[in-house]
Amino acid sequence: MSDLRTPSVEALLDVFVGVQDTDTAFALMEDLFTIREIKETSQRLAVARMLDDGKPYVAIEEATGASATTIARVSKALNYGSGGYRTAIDIANRAQALHDDSAEGQADAAENSEDPRDER
Repeated sequence: MSDLRTPSVEALLDVFVGVQDTDTAFALMEDLFTIREIKETSQRLAVARMLDDGKPYVAIEEATGASATTIARVSKALNYGSGGYRTAIDIANRAQALHDDSAEGQADAAENSEDPRDER
């Protein structure tokens, strides 16, 4: 156990694990972190996802605004870290797939629904 995993950090981890929805998670982030920290953290996740997709550094810099140093740091953690980015990417990809499926289903439902004006 690293020196960072203090009882206070363990309590914070319990809170993170207990959050069940995005609105609650967002409220927690807003209260815990500065706007800058939220933007930087979300940027790092975007960088990790793009690295995982095989995108080159230049394309990642252009798309995210992240510096080459940040991209290199994320790449190192993604490839040699403790697996946190891998887990986050997998969760983000599953969530994106659910959103995509939901949006596709809504579009299909709207396309296939009958317009009440057609019954006139």
